[in-house]
Amino acid sequence: MAEWKELFRGVVFPWNCDHIGHMNVRWYAHHFDDAGFHLWTINNVPQSELHGRGISMVVAQIKIDYISEMKAGDLLLIKGGFSRIGNKSLNHTMRMFNADTGALTATQQCVEVFFDPITRNSAPMPDDVRDRLTPGLVSVDDP
Repeated sequence: MAEWKELFRGVVFPWNCDHIGHMNVRWYAHHFDDAGFHLWTINNVPQSELHGRGISMVVAQIKIDYISEMKAGDLLLIKGGFSRIGNKSLNHTMRMFNADTGALTATQQCVEVFFDPITRNSAPMPDDVRDRLTPGLVSVDDP
């Protein structure tokens, strides 16, 4: 299995926090979403190539587990990787950490489906994409 890759770093701003003083759930999703775009390029499948080839993906499912709170001024770090590769879909898993303390603050599991924008149906994953992503598979059991 491959190593988890650093995808994103950010800071929790005061306007990211809710009425009880920690980062609101919408901002966890925002940061995970930004990190997800980097996941492809870091795994040797650039977004620009996918778009140029007319390859599209759609998110079919997202699950976020909130583990410990992030407050204004905290620095965040997201690591991730592809955790399953199928014929028409794949899973990726990301972990958010407090960059200063190393504490795990949230995890996200996502299912993305290859999608034909003309027929509006799922589509097979191109073999060359699968071949490039497979060496980067991570184990969700790894710390």
